[in-house]
Amino acid sequence: MIELIPAIDIIEGRCVRLTKGDYEQKTIYGEPLEMAREMERIGFKRLHVVDLDGAKSKHVVNSHVLKAITAETALTVDFGGGIKTDEDIQMAFDCGAAMVTIGSVAVTQPALFQRWLEQYGPERIILGADVRNGRISINGWKEDSGEALLPFLKRYVDMGVSNVLCTEISKDGTLAGPAIELYRQVMKAYPGLHLIASGGVGTMDDIQQLDEAGIPAVVFGKAIYEGKINLQELWDWQNA
Repeated sequence: MIELIPAIDIIEGRCVRLTKGDYEQKTIYGEPLEMAREMERIGFKRLHVVDLDGAKSKHVVNSHVLKAITAETALTVDFGGGIKTDEDIQMAFDCGAAMVTIGSVAVTQPALFQRWLEQYGPERIILGADVRNGRISINGWKEDSGEALLPFLKRYVDMGVSNVLCTEISKDGTLAGPAIELYRQVMKAYPGLHLIASGGVGTMDDIQQLDEAGIPAVVFGKAIYEGKINLQELWDWQNA
């Protein structure tokens, strides 16, 4: 069964969602801690938290929100957005993150990423692979690199990475359905990878299709806040 990971994206301490990574197309939904508590009440164990201010600013900004969520819930939180230095990653772990998602550093400072992988272990480091037009995008999706997805993944799988969060940016926040074929290609190339699909999930059927395609995990957010997916129904489906 596919692992279900609801997501909370944060700007200025509030829960938001962007469309296709565009900071000008944001919708504010409420308080992150209250969202996290509701997810935990239903039964979810895992939460994906993204500091969008941090991703844009190139350093962690909303660590206080992470700390509040981990202090007030028992959720296993993976945290990303703006982790660029030793201080940033240590702050995330000190604020209660069980795992961190690292994207831009893997492109711009591969030696630093490798050191973190060795220091903290592959079970605590998630490689963020945000894709636009087949290329890896960095710094809050503001910059496109020349890195093609599969060769990029190969380098880090060979290094010991086992967890990858792959977001198809053109799908993110659109509710138009996930890039299932892209994820199939990744799983065909690296069948042992714990791949977390992200972007475009709009219905329970989308999640069921990812499950049928053999994708290990999925992150979803906007579909919850827009009422397209009922978390209780989704939890009941997974645990039927």
